[in-house]
Amino acid sequence: MESKRNYNEEMGYIKRETDTLYNIAQGFVPNMNVPGRFYVNGALERLVFDELRSFTRQSANVGGFLPAIKQIGNVAALPGIMKYSIGLPDVHSGYGFAIGNIAAFDMGNPEAVVSPGGVGFDINCGVRLVRTNLLFSDVEPVKESLAQSLFDHIPVGVGSQGIIPTRAQDLEEALQIGIDWSLREGYAWPEDKEHCEEYGRMLGADPNKVSSRAKKRGLPQLGTLGAGNHYAEIQVVDQIYDEFVAKKMGIDQRGQVCIMIHSGSRGLGHQVATDSLVEMERAMNRDNIRTNDRQLACARINSDEGQNYLKGMSAAANYAWVNRSSMTFLTRQAFAKVFNQSPEDLDMHVIYDVSHNIAKVEEHMVNGRCHQLLVHRKGSTRAFPPHHPLIPVDYQLTGQPVIVGGTMGTCSYVLTGTENGMQETFGSTCHGAGRALSRNKSRNNLDYGDVLKRLEDMGISIRVASPKLIMEEAPESYKDVTQVVQTCHDAGISKMAVKLKPIAVVKG
Repeated sequence: MESKRNYNEEMGYIKRETDTLYNIAQGFVPNMNVPGRFYVNGALERLVFDELRSFTRQSANVGGFLPAIKQIGNVAALPGIMKYSIGLPDVHSGYGFAIGNIAAFDMGNPEAVVSPGGVGFDINCGVRLVRTNLLFSDVEPVKESLAQSLFDHIPVGVGSQGIIPTRAQDLEEALQIGIDWSLREGYAWPEDKEHCEEYGRMLGADPNKVSSRAKKRGLPQLGTLGAGNHYAEIQVVDQIYDEFVAKKMGIDQRGQVCIMIHSGSRGLGHQVATDSLVEMERAMNRDNIRTNDRQLACARINSDEGQNYLKGMSAAANYAWVNRSSMTFLTRQAFAKVFNQSPEDLDMHVIYDVSHNIAKVEEHMVNGRCHQLLVHRKGSTRAFPPHHPLIPVDYQLTGQPVIVGGTMGTCSYVLTGTENGMQETFGSTCHGAGRALSRNKSRNNLDYGDVLKRLEDMGISIRVASPKLIMEEAPESYKDVTQVVQTCHDAGISKMAVKLKPIAVVKG
């Protein structure tokens, strides 16, 4: 076994290309098929390099995840990868792939693989932004009762159970047709579908590829927020960077009230991912696929295991869209109750709904040729440019909206996709702040009473199902979301449109 390199030797493979971009040369880890690259600015780079420095000082048998830069390198060694393995400014260590890692695999290459680690355990974890015609001045007098109403309407917390009646047959249909189930049952508006990525439904879904254990976990949880970094937040528009774009989204002034919902596929998606990893390990042995890290379990895209995973993943993605639709329905009810007006009168339309843990077949130009690629986005958001055929009519002139959720108590952003992002990052940008401290460290270093008090001092109403979990989500546990979106803006892979700040947070 080769001896471990020191920090300076490792840095010999990493070269700054621009103020926001570093390149990782082949050879940084064994068997790289393409180079790696990652986007960070001066304010964010220290975290990434400190992680690498502490890794070089560890003895070889320490457990835990590899540094994010090493993970980007290991992904570049997967069979069939095209162009680069890409890390975004919110990148941090994850299972196999770093969170904030993008990789695209050539569908025309029989060796190319799909890897569940490149999607993540919370399949189609994503964010939805709903606008209202209310202003902060309308909400401020009733802020506490509104936060309470939202908390009462949306089931939150570990193991929370949904209140929208769902039978086993309903679940099968939701897995198959996604938001079309919500529409049919009266839990969504027709316009909601238009404003979802993939129009709220992955057509390749097959509920038969979702295990009965996954369905058992998913059935009681449909329409629930869950815990961890998931939230429903009442926000106000703090800044408008691009008035034309904001108007297209129905945002016309500072102080306008919006609601952001961040959730995924709950226990069902987690189980789909877990089940597939077992199958993938068998496929790797059979097809003699070698990876640098056993967490990068994968299978050839066209193998039975690869196809089964994609069909099950698509079904779990559909579950997540139904989940967010159900919570949108409950949010509309909560607002209607407090303001004694219908959700229609309050103009509670979905601005957009994005996914940030998913793999999708897309067409991209690589070296002047159009290729069909399986793009893995883990902790990364699709950001298609203006005039792209897959984005809604309303946003053809602006580019696809990208909803970037901040951490508890910090601001959030709406960005739009760019042509440059289409060329450089397979039409992708950041998804949030990205962790700076592990959950463990956050629990040990922070006191939940202090965290709650600070939010109160900032004028943020908070409702939490599990107060002890709150330290894990404290702003100190994360990178600065403003620096993350600024890096993407400066790199030209997305453009800043609107900044929102929270006034009330509901968490698990």
